[in-house]
Amino acid sequence: MSLAVETANRLMVALDVPNPEEARVLVRLLEGIPCYMKVGMQLFYAAGPDFVRELKAMGYSVFLDVKMHDIPNTVKGGANSVTKLGVDMFNVHAAGGVKMMQAAREGALAAVAEEPSLHLPQIIAVTQLTSTDQSTLNREIGIPGSVEDAVVHYAQMTKEAGLTGVVASPLEVSAIKSACGIEFKTVTPGIRPAGSSLADQSRVLTPSQAMEQGTDYMVVGRPITAAKNPREALVEILEEMKQGV
Repeated sequence: MSLAVETANRLMVALDVPNPEEARVLVRLLEGIPCYMKVGMQLFYAAGPDFVRELKAMGYSVFLDVKMHDIPNTVKGGANSVTKLGVDMFNVHAAGGVKMMQAAREGALAAVAEEPSLHLPQIIAVTQLTSTDQSTLNREIGIPGSVEDAVVHYAQMTKEAGLTGVVASPLEVSAIKSACGIEFKTVTPGIRPAGSSLADQSRVLTPSQAMEQGTDYMVVGRPITAAKNPREALVEILEEMKQGV
């Protein structure tokens, strides 16, 4: 695999748009670049599972970002359903606990057992949102200590549950790898190219900095999707990523 393809495989484009028509326009603009496509709540609630199937039919890897967080049996059923869609990755909230995360894996394994043509998706857990700062963590959520401590604790729970990795800010990648091992995957939103607005993110790095930290995947939304030329913006981010390899 060439460096260009390998780098593109590690970039997830957040299709955070309100309808499938707008998403299709973006996907057409980015055609030929083998990046992941991330389908989040806004698009999934508007377009449903058919749009995921559409992306898979086009050959894209899909990260379904719906952050399951419910009782274990409900999450088990949700994981079973999304695995049958053929997604390559989906996520749950680590705050749901080890049993809930284990149930997600059980649901996915059951789907693959029922339909052997399916593959087991990577299942990752959200630690703390990249919009969460120290004050929010301590005063509003009620978790004492530093954001990094909370993130690493949730990552260790996720590993105990047998999941693939976690969603965290790029600032915590090194600590997560140190606590959970180099093979434990990190998916990092909060990526902003040099000179970009932080918007509602508070814990961010540039693409090259995130690569230097050792992240496995990075999620980029508005710097690509809101750009005047999304394809050009994506290519520039890929170039920034290569600088950090």
